[in-house]
Amino acid sequence: MPLAVEVRAARPPAEPPPDPTITVHLYQVTPNAALRNRDLPTRSPDGATLLTRPSTALDLHYLISCYGDEGQLVAQRLLGCVVRQLHETPLLTREVLEAAVAARPFLEGSDLADSPQRVRLTPTQMDVDEMSKLWSTLFQTPHALSVCYQASAVLVDGGGEPVPAKPVRTRTVRAVPRTGATTADRAATD
Repeated sequence: MPLAVEVRAARPPAEPPPDPTITVHLYQVTPNAALRNRDLPTRSPDGATLLTRPSTALDLHYLISCYGDEGQLVAQRLLGCVVRQLHETPLLTREVLEAAVAARPFLEGSDLADSPQRVRLTPTQMDVDEMSKLWSTLFQTPHALSVCYQASAVLVDGGGEPVPAKPVRTRTVRAVPRTGATTADRAATD
């Protein structure tokens, strides 16, 4: 039996909604450990001239909570649908990102769809202690059936325009002849 589900980008509500609902809440942003130092130097030695646009790689941590009639196991079924869908399509494709920007005027100008790094969604394992700490930060919000996912890596580019690269003035191609075979080369051919 299909359900009409409301999906909201919001923190879990203080009062559980009466209708089937999924909330997606960004609860933490951390630097991406693998990509945090991949930038080339962004400024010239004088410290003022921008050579390349700086880029910050971030991991976004989401709490996805499901609500619905407990007698019909709606929250559990919704959670199963979310996990299945994110397992089947863990990457945010260019088409998905472009559709999201087109549907939300406040996202106009976002270039996440053009990023060379695709955003991957992976489940995050949290033990009972970590989950308890997370829910305690959501002041006066009752616990709901939830799962945590990490979106990595989201690249945030700087806004400045770098100076154009200097043109190549001369091209030099050199061939260096190899002189005589070494003892190791002669031994390999014998």
